[in-house]
Amino acid sequence: MRLLGVYDYTVILTYLSLFSAVFGMIQATKGYFTLAVICLFLSGFCDAFDGMVARTKKDRTDDEKAFGIQLDSLCDVIAFGVFPAFLCYHMGVDGAFGILTAFLFCLCAVIRLAFFNVLEGNRQRTEGGCNKTYRGLPVTSISIILPVVYVLKFFLPGEVFVGLLHVMLLA
Repeated sequence: MRLLGVYDYTVILTYLSLFSAVFGMIQATKGYFTLAVICLFLSGFCDAFDGMVARTKKDRTDDEKAFGIQLDSLCDVIAFGVFPAFLCYHMGVDGAFGILTAFLFCLCAVIRLAFFNVLEGNRQRTEGGCNKTYRGLPVTSISIILPVVYVLKFFLPGEVFVGLLHVMLLA
């Protein structure tokens, strides 16, 4: 009997991205925002290379490829949807409007990843190989945008920084 999932080196970076996101959320609850932002950046770094690593295994079955796509998106929802919203909430994006903003950010991340999975599944049935183009803004871009915005925290008054976090999540 086969275990659930795929257990080889092709998914290690995806798992590391997830670990970094969960660890970052724990740090955010403790108020260690700089460390949490670094964890977000590390999640993005791992995600940037996970597909490249997966494609090095030439004998992947169609099921292994599909599993990798789904696993990557599920981990991305946590790392680049839930985690940034959670982090921003702990940095002051709270209250009714803040919670709505965080929810909308998460919703957009889930919709974007589902859209990507449909497009990627269709593309692989007709083309094969790696994706040559990318439509829309990847959810992983928050792993660069939020750290850049976070640096501004040290130069802006607190309420201006929190307002900027709201705008960033809505954009």
